[in-house]
Amino acid sequence: MSELRWNPIMKEWVITATHRQNRTFKPPKNYCPLCPTEEEGFPTEVPANDYDLVVFENKFPSLQAKPPAPVVKGSELYRVDEAKGICEVVLFTSDHGGVMSKKPLSRFLKLVKVWQDRYRELGAKDFIDYVYIFENKGEEVGVTLDHPHGQIYAYPFIPPFVKTKLESSKEHFAKSDSCLFCDVLKEELSDGSRIVARNDSFTAFVPFFAKHTYEINIFANNHLPSFNEFNAKVEEDLARILKIVLMKYDNLFGFVFPYIMSINQQPTNGEGEQYSHFHIEFYPPYRTEKKLKYLAGSEAGAGTFINGSMAEEKAAELRNVKPVLDL
Repeated sequence: MSELRWNPIMKEWVITATHRQNRTFKPPKNYCPLCPTEEEGFPTEVPANDYDLVVFENKFPSLQAKPPAPVVKGSELYRVDEAKGICEVVLFTSDHGGVMSKKPLSRFLKLVKVWQDRYRELGAKDFIDYVYIFENKGEEVGVTLDHPHGQIYAYPFIPPFVKTKLESSKEHFAKSDSCLFCDVLKEELSDGSRIVARNDSFTAFVPFFAKHTYEINIFANNHLPSFNEFNAKVEEDLARILKIVLMKYDNLFGFVFPYIMSINQQPTNGEGEQYSHFHIEFYPPYRTEKKLKYLAGSEAGAGTFINGSMAEEKAAELRNVKPVLDL
């Protein structure tokens, strides 16, 4: 079953999806459901002996285009609704052991185009308010399938973290007639000490207010609300800076760096063009080469993060990591 349950204390929807308890969990090494289907082999999610990039609907979706009716009855305080939406999986490569930082720039460009296509197609549906594109990478963040892949959740509402950011930018715009994200980027560029990489269209930096030791944000240099405003030059520049960031992460300590990647942009319900700003956030769990950062009482219970490092120092460390591969 799956349904939406309203939390009146936090003013947010929680998705209850009990069927996801049965989703694939660390399958045997000789079988991957995301690899191409081998001749006379056990069928996978891709019925072909090879592929480039693939998008398919999640087999264990939290949200469904035709969801079942809620199993519990709501009340005025405890609202309940259908878990209506769409969940997709994006396979970055057919190479099971592939490391994205070692893939050519052309693969990143294809991925950007796929993300753009899915944002537009899913966002055009009348029951979708927000298209959230993300990647969970590495066992350290709970990944149970090693194959390089990401996900897309098309929500019937604006998720709470995104909503907070947009409301802050909307309030800032009402006061200053400028986009909050544009002004944050100006502040970062003016200081300069937290910049990691930059090209004509995007800037990667460790934010002044970083929650995680090696957190990186990638902001569009111009006010681009979403993928809808991208041209060919912007697409290529995003592909390029994504590859650079991943190369820096993987070369930092000499192993494939885990992270959560979150793409933020304009809601697809038509709101927020003036104060939405395309940007990507990376949240890596490592705080040193051998130590992980776990969410403890202050972070998980109070929502206040404690960062045990200086953003300026970590930005310099990442800035000085040289990509070892040609773009």
